[in-house]
Amino acid sequence: MANRVYAYLRASTKEQDAERAKSELEDFADDKSISVTAWFIENESGASLVRPELFRLIDIAQPGDVLLVEQVDRLSRLNGEDWEKLSGFIKSKGIRVVALDLPTSHMLIHNGDEFTSRMMDALNSMMLDMLAAIARKDFTDRKRRQTQGINKAKAEGKFRGRQPDNEMHKRILKLRAAGMSYSEIHETTGAARSTISRVMKFQNHS
Repeated sequence: MANRVYAYLRASTKEQDAERAKSELEDFADDKSISVTAWFIENESGASLVRPELFRLIDIAQPGDVLLVEQVDRLSRLNGEDWEKLSGFIKSKGIRVVALDLPTSHMLIHNGDEFTSRMMDALNSMMLDMLAAIARKDFTDRKRRQTQGINKAKAEGKFRGRQPDNEMHKRILKLRAAGMSYSEIHETTGAARSTISRVMKFQNHS
């Protein structure tokens, strides 16, 4: 068995819940009879190499350790050059990437004989590169469609930008008035702590 398993959870913005997939990774770990040594959680874009928690994981990990993710796109939506850098860091440390959406990687959790291990490492590396490229294409396609939609809305005079969720804001204020802490409001509503803080700050200055 690999020395340690480090789970990595990522969401693109603070408005999203980076821990959304935690239960899925826990179920996977239970099914494979492994335990997660530590969780690394952050809200950063997958299209950026600026991810302190991911690089802290890579720095701590030792050869043979597993980097566990829900999907390959949680690890990378990077362009080709940046993906080469990131995958190079991971390979240089001898870290094994296991993703729930990449079945070939599941075999890397348990060490086999040298030949089998090398073959699976090579196959998994090729599949990782392919899925990372697909994740990047999905990212750029989505950004292009968003830009096209915004430009069309602007041309038709319909674009108003992102609108606040007034109903959610009212709920946050009511729960806070009832004495709930920020953590309790987060657990009850699913709203990011940054959203809760912003709503309260606006309320205090209104």
